[in-house]
Amino acid sequence: MILLAFDSFKGCLSAYEACRAAADAIATVMPKEEVRCLPMSDGGEGLVACATRLLTLHPVTFDAHDPLMQPITATYAISDDGTAVMEMAATSGLTLIPPQHRDPLRATTYGVGEMLLHAYHHGAKRILMGIGGSATCDGGKGMIACLQDHNALEALRHDLPITVCCDVDNPLYGPRGAAYVFAPQKGATPAQVITLDRRLRDFARTTESLGLSPALAQRPGAGAAGGLGYGLAAYLDASLVSGIEALLSLADFDNYAQQATLIITGEGQSDRQTLMGKVASGVLHHAMPLGVPVHLLSGSVADTNALCAAGFASVRSINAGDTRSLTTLLRAEVATSNLANSVVRLLHDLQLTPHHV
Repeated sequence: MILLAFDSFKGCLSAYEACRAAADAIATVMPKEEVRCLPMSDGGEGLVACATRLLTLHPVTFDAHDPLMQPITATYAISDDGTAVMEMAATSGLTLIPPQHRDPLRATTYGVGEMLLHAYHHGAKRILMGIGGSATCDGGKGMIACLQDHNALEALRHDLPITVCCDVDNPLYGPRGAAYVFAPQKGATPAQVITLDRRLRDFARTTESLGLSPALAQRPGAGAAGGLGYGLAAYLDASLVSGIEALLSLADFDNYAQQATLIITGEGQSDRQTLMGKVASGVLHHAMPLGVPVHLLSGSVADTNALCAAGFASVRSINAGDTRSLTTLLRAEVATSNLANSVVRLLHDLQLTPHHV
């Protein structure tokens, strides 16, 4: 059995679409091979879609504000037993803001507070929140302000258990913190990075002076989503967990991995950050003790030596040798074709196709 456990290829393919493209490719050259698709998420965009394929969830639409406080309509999902699954990116995601308007000095998590409030007032008994893909670097201060505006902070802290799926293990501040590592991707200049890091440090000091979770700022995941992990843990007593670990558990991944002869995973871009709690590293971490080889097929690849040293059986870019523009490569039909072709080449190189039998 071949197990497919892809993350999304950001900007072109969802995790499910990537798994489907790979499965279809395998069927063309190994029609009798059993294939299992487990679309994955590390806690960023795609968490709700992946969870919906594992649980019975119903979509919920509500009014909120985006990272720059513009009105938007957003969604999360909820089960019959009151488990609400949501992504902070639905209200405070980077993709909600055009590149020319991105401003992490202004971007706020206020909309995340609105989403939590809506779920709380509509029957949610517990929250599973993915916090990847943020446009923000406010430590969750916007979310906290929203809950304080509605006099709901204490009620949610005591009545609504929250599990936070972190896609990275960075601390709140410092060289590996939210500002220095991730703010440049959100449009921050070097000078703004320094300002943002100082703000996060000051926020941690203020929080600790209130007696809330001393030393929490250095906990792995505190720096996720521009420090939203910290704000959720400190002010709402949320549990910070690895997003991919939560999804692997929901999907019963270890059971399927034990039955697999090989696993193929991938994402839009693989580099050293892949090893910081991303989908591919979680898949690898669970597969290695079972002795199942894991092959990484991603849109672009850097730091190949580090990825191979981590244990991947092979690391490849699906776009290797394709000289077309990035805009073209990001088209869904092009990415689907390149992924499918890469899967066939991988199987051929592994001498698994009928030609080699």
